[in-house]
Amino acid sequence: MTQKAIAKLAGVSQATVSLVLNGNADDRRRIPEQTRERIQKVIAETGYVADPVARRMVKGRNNILGVFTYEPAFPSAQADFFAPFLFGIEEAAQEAGYDLLLMTSAGRGADGRKQIFSETNRLRLADGCIVLGRQFDADELAKLVRSDFPFVAVGRRDDAGGPVPYVGADYATATARLVEKAMALGHTKFAYVGPHTGAESTVDRWKGFKAGIAGAGELVLYDPKVGIDPEDFLTAIRSIGATIVFLTELADAIPFKRAAIARGLSVPGDLSIVVLGSHIRPGDTVTNFTTYAVPREEMARKATLALIARLEGRAELEQTLLSCEQVEGETLGPIKPKSIS
Repeated sequence: MTQKAIAKLAGVSQATVSLVLNGNADDRRRIPEQTRERIQKVIAETGYVADPVARRMVKGRNNILGVFTYEPAFPSAQADFFAPFLFGIEEAAQEAGYDLLLMTSAGRGADGRKQIFSETNRLRLADGCIVLGRQFDADELAKLVRSDFPFVAVGRRDDAGGPVPYVGADYATATARLVEKAMALGHTKFAYVGPHTGAESTVDRWKGFKAGIAGAGELVLYDPKVGIDPEDFLTAIRSIGATIVFLTELADAIPFKRAAIARGLSVPGDLSIVVLGSHIRPGDTVTNFTTYAVPREEMARKATLALIARLEGRAELEQTLLSCEQVEGETLGPIKPKSIS
């Protein structure tokens, strides 16, 4: 079924059918309502679907957004991390009338990581692309910035030979607020568990933590390469007299808290525990850790809308950080005299 056949069945010109299908609102208003209804009736009865390749040639777009993730999008181990992003992308795309193309056939570099640019590259099938990942490939990001292919990153990204369009979370401010809150409760000796270099989100957490302390507290940095041994780490924490532990990973915080309680310590009485960001939403009862909620779904939604606005010529490059709502939790409290004796 073609537009020409639709026009013949509806008794109109092919140009009229094209205006109904592809024209803007003003174009369609110039066509009598009865004519539009007749054309739409024929389209519904015949099951006609516009050829995306032909539409792209006419409009320069085919209303398809690519989605590329450096890590697997649906791994069981990280489902809680990526699922909210995918929910937000789908919701925004659906509302705006765009389809999604999940880039799953990307090649891999020498280190085994997926690559945007490879022999199997299919980016150009989409009008633009949303890029996700805990850490991006710097060379690929620079190549995207140099190219004319529209994209938006989910998560703050440093310049890569030019500004990178992104929608991210304000980890630095959220982390600094938690540190300040802990200091107001009397904590002065902190332990920080997690890396402080690498991905932008990691660096932002560390910057916020340092800004919160601002020389007013003592700090012990522990950077495990592969998780932590909760028993050994608990012994180390107690030996240095730290009264509060900030962990960058919820997966490390859970066994650490379990070990503390098993040793007879009260949390937060003897030891406070703070997690720097979680996938949970405010009001969730899945965990009782003091943390902040990373607005992953809203980040992805706004990134998708920013990409669509850019494709439709309604906006230029966007760089936005969304605030992270504090989650009160039950693991941060004032220190007991015995914990600092």
